[in-house]
Amino acid sequence: MENRMVSKILVTGRNREIAKDVIGHLEIDKGYKTITCEPNKTDLFDIVLDEMPRVVILCLGNETADSVRAYNVLESVVNTSNCTTIVITNQKDEKTFMKYTVFNRMLFLSRPVSLVALYDKLAEIEQELERLREKNMSVFREYVNEEIHDKNTKKKILVVDDDSEQLMYIRDLLEEFYDVTLVKTGEDAFRFLYSKRPDLVLLDYLMPGMDGPEVFRLMREDEEYADIPVIFLTGVNEKNKVIQTLTELRPQGYVIKPSKKSELVAKIIDVLG
Repeated sequence: MENRMVSKILVTGRNREIAKDVIGHLEIDKGYKTITCEPNKTDLFDIVLDEMPRVVILCLGNETADSVRAYNVLESVVNTSNCTTIVITNQKDEKTFMKYTVFNRMLFLSRPVSLVALYDKLAEIEQELERLREKNMSVFREYVNEEIHDKNTKKKILVVDDDSEQLMYIRDLLEEFYDVTLVKTGEDAFRFLYSKRPDLVLLDYLMPGMDGPEVFRLMREDEEYADIPVIFLTGVNEKNKVIQTLTELRPQGYVIKPSKKSELVAKIIDVLG
């Protein structure tokens, strides 16, 4: 089998027969690594955050407004990770998808599926990834100072929480006003911090593995992140522990989950202005 630059391809959708057929051809004919999940909001959100595929293939079938809105959960991750979205569909499902989707960039592939066309497009994606890799290794490296904000640019908020439903809820509350990035673990939070600097971190207090206080302590011990404001997200049962942490570590505050939009935005404004 050939080695492929497209490390992972997510194949999902309500048309399970076509999805299964596409997966078989990609793996057997071309040696691609594929992943799949049920086309519901929570499963899609979890797998795209955990696996970070380079290509997403949506196999549409008898779509409704609700089913298309479930796919929409992929949009923010797809856009921030430069992921290519391919939509396999017929005319009827394409119209439904276009009516309810929030994706601003995608490729449509009509049924019956032309495997030659699909393979050609994946080859183009590989070539582009190779070109970007070579560019990044060249003598000249582009630098963009993200600290110089246009006054109309949204503030960047990193949300760290192991609960997928909570992450999606917070994103829905804040995306009108802020540039929101979602991660599920403390380790993923630091992977993001290595490459980008948020204006604020909303940090879940109780998480498996690296919990909120540990993430906070590590941030404060590193001069690169020590001055980034942190607001803890906590359940009612953890309130007393968080207050103790506030006394010891002095974050910028805490918010009780589930929070109202007005309460969360008010707290953020209190910190960021």
